[in-house]
Amino acid sequence: MKLRKSEVIVLIIILLSLAISIYFNPKLPDKIVAHWDYKGEADGYMAKSRGIFLMPAFLFVLFLVFLFVPRLDPLKANVEKFRKYFDGFIILLFMFMLVIHLQTILWALGTKIKPNVLFPVGLGVLFYYVGIMLNHSQRNWFIGLRTPWTLSSDSVWEKTHKFGAKLIKISAVIAMSGALFQNFAMFIVLAPIIGSFIYLTVYSYIEYKKENK
Repeated sequence: MKLRKSEVIVLIIILLSLAISIYFNPKLPDKIVAHWDYKGEADGYMAKSRGIFLMPAFLFVLFLVFLFVPRLDPLKANVEKFRKYFDGFIILLFMFMLVIHLQTILWALGTKIKPNVLFPVGLGVLFYYVGIMLNHSQRNWFIGLRTPWTLSSDSVWEKTHKFGAKLIKISAVIAMSGALFQNFAMFIVLAPIIGSFIYLTVYSYIEYKKENK
């Protein structure tokens, strides 16, 4: 199976995460942070021998999912119509995960960059790009706002995704502001995103009912 350019880039990111793990492994303490509380303070740890290679392993499994899922979609011809945007999302996601990996290592080495600063900005950028991708997406079974009603109608899919693209972009900008209010960062990030998806689910149902009166 021939790999796409984006898939090669993702493999390079995975290998880079593995190389970083191997390089820093001797320099790290026996336990590294595995979890932070809502204020961005470390409150959970795991053995270095397991934790340092957890991200590269996770990224490789995620890579396999993104490798095969678009190819298995019965509507893969539609996926190809916006594939460059989906490929861009995959690369951006893996870069974000690599940054998280580096942040965890730096924290263990004493450079404590709080996730309540990193996550709102990173997730905000990621979700803003999701808004761009949604604006170009075509009906398929795996990527996008997949409700029973968007999957049943091309027009409902298009209306929901055009409107959803704007809503997700606004939510992404709000999410980025969480870096300014660190004690409430997780709420500021998650509330608009979750609220948007709930609203868009209802919106797709209403549009479908209108279409089938």
